[in-house]
Amino acid sequence: MFTGIVQGTATVITTTIKEQFMQLTLALPEINCDNLSTGASIAVNGTCLTITGFNNNQVRFDLIMETLRVTNLGNLKPGDQVNFERAARIGDEIGGHMLSGHIHGQAAICQIEQPEDNRIIWFESQPELMKYILPKGFVALNGCSLTIGEVVNNRFNVYLIPETLSVTTFGSAQLGNNINLEIDSQTQAVVDTVERYMNKNN
Repeated sequence: MFTGIVQGTATVITTTIKEQFMQLTLALPEINCDNLSTGASIAVNGTCLTITGFNNNQVRFDLIMETLRVTNLGNLKPGDQVNFERAARIGDEIGGHMLSGHIHGQAAICQIEQPEDNRIIWFESQPELMKYILPKGFVALNGCSLTIGEVVNNRFNVYLIPETLSVTTFGSAQLGNNINLEIDSQTQAVVDTVERYMNKNN
């Protein structure tokens, strides 16, 4: 499990691409490399990945076809930056909201507003996911736990403070970037339950 509090950015070192498979190697900041172990989980752009090997601060992962289909990880190139979060441990402070690291789809950045000391980013996502995107609700975008601002049709926005911009890849985000999206599990449960009830009684 993860909290959606991104710990920093990691650098893509290599991407070995085969048919419907990719091996990804990242360089983590040295300060975040304590107690690394094969089989442990790290969220990379919000996607729960299993460590298959490591050497000092370089960590390797295997990405299979479903991960490549649903997430933006298949588009990574050496030198790219990604958000990362080590798996939560019992007793850790939950500063965001509980995340599984299972990505539901992607949202494209369609507008960026830059008022002083803030950044407002608008996203457009698949219609089937938008029923779970509610004003003042939670969403995870590239692994960041964020509060949803406004929702208009298939678009929604989030307001980002300078700290988020400095710690995550959202500081360099650009129009057209595809961002991994994990909907809030509690919101999904409530919406699906109400939908089933309404369908049953119609």
